[in-house]
Amino acid sequence: MLVIGDSHLSKPDYLIKSLHDELSRQGAVVHSVSACGASAADWLGSVKMVCGAERIGNGPVTLVVQNASTRPVKPLIAADKAKLVIVVMGDTMAGYKQDFPKVWIWQQVTALTKEIAKTGASCMWVGPAWGTEGGPFGKNFARVQQMSNLLATTVAPCEYIDSLKFSKQGQWPTSDGQHFTAAGYDLWGSEIVKNVLASTVVKNLANSK
Repeated sequence: MLVIGDSHLSKPDYLIKSLHDELSRQGAVVHSVSACGASAADWLGSVKMVCGAERIGNGPVTLVVQNASTRPVKPLIAADKAKLVIVVMGDTMAGYKQDFPKVWIWQQVTALTKEIAKTGASCMWVGPAWGTEGGPFGKNFARVQQMSNLLATTVAPCEYIDSLKFSKQGQWPTSDGQHFTAAGYDLWGSEIVKNVLASTVVKNLANSK
């Protein structure tokens, strides 16, 4: 199983711990890779980013500051022989401080989903969670809802996981409006895995064994 995403997987107590650990406990062999600030189409190649992280199996989290970048998703899938790709992305493309870039988001998302589909791997896409309003990223609930609605109708053939159903607005504490505390990431990771296990994607994979 390959998990790729943005800064929500970039620190040891973020989703790269809670989501990765819970998937592993369910019997998956997990490879998680993140790049801070990455947009969807950045994963079609190698694009430099300010930070990132990686974790393989039961190993530790490796933080990357120097030379952090995205990595082409097709070779990642091939190297891992991944049957399922989980994309955790939404906040980085939502444009909280600007006009909503709807066409650009559609282009970004479809570019990545088409690339994943070419490999034959199944895919699930985790949308943004509520967070709290304000902070340096300008997060606001109206835009989060708008972003989630667009992803829900754009990520096919990936199956969409709507994180807004997991909590009430502002319920999970954050450090900056967008990134959660360790407790928030534990809750988010647990809810994501519940949805993964209940998904049609995973049931079909189980039946194909």
